Amino acid sequence: MSESPAPVPSVSTPAPQVLAEVVRSGFVEGRHRGSLVLLGADGSVELALGDVNAPVFPRSSNKPMQAAGVLRAGLDLSGERLALAAASHSGEVFHRDLVHKMLGEHGLTPDQLQCPPDLPLDAEERETYLAAGAVRDRVTMNCSGKHTAMLAVCALRGWPLDSYLDPGHPLQRLIHTVVEEAAGEPVAAVGTDGCGAPLMAISLTGLARAYRSFVLAEPGSPERRVADAMRAHPEYVAGTRRPDTWLMREIPGALSKMGAEAVQAVALPDGRALAFKIDDGSPRSLGPVLARALTLLNIDSPVLPRIAHTPLHGGSREVGEVRAVF
Repeated sequence: MSESPAPVPSVSTPAPQVLAEVVRSGFVEGRHRGSLVLLGADGSVELALGDVNAPVFPRSSNKPMQAAGVLRAGLDLSGERLALAAASHSGEVFHRDLVHKMLGEHGLTPDQLQCPPDLPLDAEERETYLAAGAVRDRVTMNCSGKHTAMLAVCALRGWPLDSYLDPGHPLQRLIHTVVEEAAGEPVAAVGTDGCGAPLMAISLTGLARAYRSFVLAEPGSPERRVADAMRAHPEYVAGTRRPDTWLMREIPGALSKMGAEAVQAVALPDGRALAFKIDDGSPRSLGPVLARALTLLNIDSPVLPRIAHTPLHGGSREVGEVRAVF
């Protein structure tokens, strides 16, 4: 009689954790689950909630790596221009003006941008924009700075302009390499981001490692140049009313970038870093979770309550909040 095969041991995947609660009038009406990783200054994992090794699409949290790829390809950007190349900008006037200026500097036109026409990302700016009679525009789209930089380096190198978003394009292959090197792991999948650019999937641990590598990179390297430009000009990375801007202005040396579907990555100048994703993609939980994660990394700053404050309203009154619970 043949022996029965030995049972295959099951491998359990860590379940998403409740990272935030929605509390209305003292009643918990909802919960936001996700995964979060904190790295110590030496790069070791200090806290892991949920599955921090499964691949995710970092969305716009990948933008610093895309900007470093543009520098590696030979485009000489610095200051506000480099910060805008790594931006999810709010569509404020100074953002739009600089995109137009950068396009002109490289002999390009807005029609060559392949990001979709959009309204300003910032709600207050969007109201002003619409009241002035403006319509959806490619330059106004929050990724237009990144697309401008990509087009500019393709023009510089003589690479095709009409296919600059193709995953097989020389620029996108280079960015793929930058992502893998920064994350310290292979790209698990390639998709298409909301702006049309290739999107590389890595783990949250890899994303935190990538940000850590940028702040610790040698001065003058493409990675460090991106980190330094973002930290020096955070209003060009985000906008005047955005948490990434507040954090990079008020926590010395912090590098911070959110992504769509509730992704966030931050690195501190000594190598501490964090990355998280909320599974349901709700951005309302980003601030409370981010502030709590920074507290666990021993950051004490007046900006944290400002970032964490996410009120719920009943009529014109504040009747509750979204709060972190880890």
